[in-house]
Amino acid sequence: MDGMRAVVTGASSGIGAATVRMLRAGGWDVVAVARREDRLRALADETGCEVFVADVTSDADVAALRAHLEAGDGIHALVNNAGGAKGLASVEESELADWSWMLEVNVLGVKRVTSALLPLLRRGAEQRGVADLVVVTSIAGHVAYVGGGGYNAAKFAAHALTEVLRLELNGEPIRVVEVAPGMVRTDEFALVRFGGDRERADAVYEGVPDPLTAEDVASVIVDAMSKPAHVDLDLIVVKPVAQAAPHRLAKGPLAVRWDSER
Repeated sequence: MDGMRAVVTGASSGIGAATVRMLRAGGWDVVAVARREDRLRALADETGCEVFVADVTSDADVAALRAHLEAGDGIHALVNNAGGAKGLASVEESELADWSWMLEVNVLGVKRVTSALLPLLRRGAEQRGVADLVVVTSIAGHVAYVGGGGYNAAKFAAHALTEVLRLELNGEPIRVVEVAPGMVRTDEFALVRFGGDRERADAVYEGVPDPLTAEDVASVIVDAMSKPAHVDLDLIVVKPVAQAAPHRLAKGPLAVRWDSER
């Protein structure tokens, strides 16, 4: 994809970093965006990506990102990946500060970056014939579960935002793609959710055969961006085989269940 330029937020770890790696391997120029400069620099050394240190919850940081990108010819893809969860308490008992953080990063962060960079995506669409606006949500944005209150609320809102964007951008050569992963085992998602409690974070995945990896989700994102220009994968839900729903996980090896009379 010579000459194609993508921006990936939340690129310092997990799905974001894996997406940067895959895009770079496919020949894309990539601007990796995140708060942690040390991790971005390590990713740049590994992949040759460009980096920009920014917090998607900061108006000033996002304005600076746009100013930086405007020096180029435009962008051809935006992957809104920055997000996260905090807590697993009930609606009644959960902390309002955790809800505020989740709504800010998962919803307002997507709105802030999208609003800032859409003019550059339009410029890229004129060059390439199509541009991609990807939003990484979650199955938590489609199915509620006990303890998910704040995260469900944030990801349901991110899903709605994405649906509205697709309506508003209809008629323009911009594909709006929502990728909604199920259980993904990364270094940090559960650790952040449980305030750094490693034992509790590891317990989430205990006994679950083959949760998704960051690379699994990244491959879905890159595949959607690689389709012919007229093909838009509007909504992609990707889960491990062991997961039927957020609240329905198989534990132990998967095995065929035969009818007892067979």
